[in-house]
Amino acid sequence: MQTQQRYYTPQEYLLQEEVSEFRSEYRDGEIVPMTDGSIDRNQIAGNVYAYLKFMLRKTDIKPYINDLRLWIPQYRQYTYPDVLLIQGQPVLYEQRTDTILNPCLIVEVLSKSTRNYDRTEKFRYYRSVVEIREYILIDQYEIGIEQYVKQEDNSWLFRAYESDAEKVALATINLEIAIADIYENVTFELKDDNPMPF
Repeated sequence: MQTQQRYYTPQEYLLQEEVSEFRSEYRDGEIVPMTDGSIDRNQIAGNVYAYLKFMLRKTDIKPYINDLRLWIPQYRQYTYPDVLLIQGQPVLYEQRTDTILNPCLIVEVLSKSTRNYDRTEKFRYYRSVVEIREYILIDQYEIGIEQYVKQEDNSWLFRAYESDAEKVALATINLEIAIADIYENVTFELKDDNPMPF
């Protein structure tokens, strides 16, 4: 006998998220628990955030990490990007200080259970946000970075990086970050022990 999946409204999701011990994403009626973090994933996101925080001080571009939720109205999605940048003032969704609408750059650290989703459906959802001009995917198991930069004709230019001797040129903010700095203190020895099928 097949169990019918429950449909949640965005409002029900937000109420549940406020009291939940664990974060979840919302996918057009479905509440999906987020994968557990790893030390390497946390280190990578922290390295990127720290670099951006330092380099962008005294500018109108601010980095945020992990806990700031993004609402994507076209696809009815709530997500928690690992790192995001906002230029100018954050545009808040319904005046909620935990939910924004206008990142210009998003960074996701890939896990084994989410990497295909991050590269496909999630990227499609992100592309619907007009302000997003750059999407960076970082592998936590080996040196590997995928960069997508929005062009004037709305196409996306792809570049891959596979050496820690390279630098990633962040086109949106005209900065370079060394891949060695992104992976500083990352061991590549820890495994993803809590895969969740998406």
